[in-house]
Amino acid sequence: MSIPIQPAASPLATKLAIFAMAIGSFAIGTGEFAIMGLLPNLAGDLQITEPEAGHVISAYALGVVVGAPVIAVLFARFARKPMVISLMALFALGNFGSAMAPDYWSLMALRFVSGLPHGAYFGIAALIAASMVDHGYRARAVGRVMLGLTLATLIGMPVATWMGQGVGWRPTFAVVGGIATVAAVMVLRFVPLIAVSEGASPLRELGALKRPQVWLTLGICAIGCGGMFSVFTYVVPMLTEVTGIATGWVPAVLALFGVGMTLGNVIGARMADRALMPTIGGMLVFNIVSLGAVPFLALYWPTAALSVLMVGFTVAIGTALQTRLMDVAADGQTLAASLNHAAFNIANALGALLGGAAIAAGYGWTSTGPVGALMAVGGVVLFAWSVWLERRDRDAPNDGVPMAA
Repeated sequence: MSIPIQPAASPLATKLAIFAMAIGSFAIGTGEFAIMGLLPNLAGDLQITEPEAGHVISAYALGVVVGAPVIAVLFARFARKPMVISLMALFALGNFGSAMAPDYWSLMALRFVSGLPHGAYFGIAALIAASMVDHGYRARAVGRVMLGLTLATLIGMPVATWMGQGVGWRPTFAVVGGIATVAAVMVLRFVPLIAVSEGASPLRELGALKRPQVWLTLGICAIGCGGMFSVFTYVVPMLTEVTGIATGWVPAVLALFGVGMTLGNVIGARMADRALMPTIGGMLVFNIVSLGAVPFLALYWPTAALSVLMVGFTVAIGTALQTRLMDVAADGQTLAASLNHAAFNIANALGALLGGAAIAAGYGWTSTGPVGALMAVGGVVLFAWSVWLERRDRDAPNDGVPMAA
């Protein structure tokens, strides 16, 4: 089932609406990634260890996984524009609260709250963007919303880290809350009010979970996309210990990861609009090659920099998977679209866990690349299953009579 197209808006109005939602994506991406560079500051201020400070990241991820399906189902009858505004407001409040958290446990709770709207926001914003453009431009519209997330890794994360190191982690969370507030106001001003589809209900949203193609697409995301996180989680010690890059140059190399993500988002969206399933399959193969090459490329700094760029580019598959879910979820599109971002967080957890296990087993910092490549192989298996199932259903007879070609 395709997304119903809304009454045509002017090109400028459409761009402003998508830009408003992209600002929200930028706020979420900055809030999610900035904490990674502020763990030492946070640990020292709250008088906890850095591993304990790392649990704050896990609390946020748990909020994403829990919030995505719960919000999508419970609020199925709510119009999408008010939902996006409410979700962004909740994210803003979670970050303002995080800035004022008096202790470790209250910060854990507030990061969990901040994560709750993450998946639902991206899912609903993607559906709104896709509904405002012609069918052949859906992936590009979704990609422009997600562009805020990729720019957060290129601009938001380093700026927030620099700010946090200068004035502390609390003002950083407050600034993220401020950006989210601006996004909510812009959505209120520029995003059109889209009527709730007839018959919308929690039960209808849950119907998406009866569809094998939904589960296969989410599985491709959760398993096939984990390699990027396997490498990126441990990329700093790999660059310093294996490549031999001086610590002062590491941020410059890491910026290439954000460049790769941004390029992947833009190019991947265009590829998905032209050929959706070949883009998914092709990107999984690219993931296998680029991740499998990490142990060889990491030996010298020019090739290591290229490797970081290539690993960032693997995010190109994200928009294609989001668009695929729109095609296979039928009437449960809000739930399916929201679950895509929960699946990415599962990919994050799995990639970091399996990459860390390989390092702990003594295979070295570069072993995260082959681990990620094996995860991409798992994604290829699920992709092949999805293609086979789709062809079987397409060629199956209808009530004993062969289907028309």
